[in-house]
Amino acid sequence: MYSIYVIFKCLPGKREEYINKINAEGIADAVRAEDGCICYNYYFSEKDENEILLIEKWETKNHQQVHLDQPHMVRLREFKGDYVESTTLGEFEIK
Repeated sequence: MYSIYVIFKCLPGKREEYINKINAEGIADAVRAEDGCICYNYYFSEKDENEILLIEKWETKNHQQVHLDQPHMVRLREFKGDYVESTTLGEFEIK
């Protein structure tokens, strides 16, 4: 399994709007339906009202890499800058 985390630092007051846009566009559901997707979930930070954590789990790293070029991900990148000021990501292992 290949697992990553993504931390989005949203523009002030834009966190919920960003998630609402992702859901309205059907992006999260489209990702979850992709071949090799095991988990794709967003979590709001309790400590920072502008932060979102995304956990992704894929069968393989290749599945995740193919995911990045899907049309719904291209669409997400088109509007992400309207809501997010920075993105941090990393890999993690589940034991």
